Amino acid sequence: MSLFSFIKEAGEKLFGGSQAKGVQPSVTPEDVAALSQTAGDAIAGYINKMGLKVEALQVSFDAPSATVTVAGVAPDQATKEKVLLCCGNVASVAAVKDMMTVASSGTAESQMYVVVSGDNLSKISKQFYGTPNKYPQIFEANKPMLSDPDKIYPGQVLRIPPDAA
Repeated sequence: MSLFSFIKEAGEKLFGGSQAKGVQPSVTPEDVAALSQTAGDAIAGYINKMGLKVEALQVSFDAPSATVTVAGVAPDQATKEKVLLCCGNVASVAAVKDMMTVASSGTAESQMYVVVSGDNLSKISKQFYGTPNKYPQIFEANKPMLSDPDKIYPGQVLRIPPDAA
């Protein structure tokens, strides 16, 4: 099991309005449970919308701690990492507890990188690979969450795969 931290204020707005922003004193335990179930279902729906296939996918959200727990069997390391990013790059999520396994191992784990203001994929490519020309490798590693290499935002967490050379 691993716990990954994310920036709670950054990411996809799946919950709408003020949902999942924390528990208010007047909120009942039943309200918290309903919010957690709704948020977990929304994140699972987002993972499915991205076309990421995970056997026995289970996603839960703990509203008080803003933590997503995700379990299931990913077909490969890249899919597992993309699922973790789908869970964490959601507004109101502060952490992701990884309970996933991988059906076929052999691929090295990617590094994770938090985008800062002024970043672009070329700059990140230069930092990790020594050349800005490998930005397509980062873009491809983060599809389908990224639809355009020019559309990244501060606080977003990206996969940086090992250099394919």
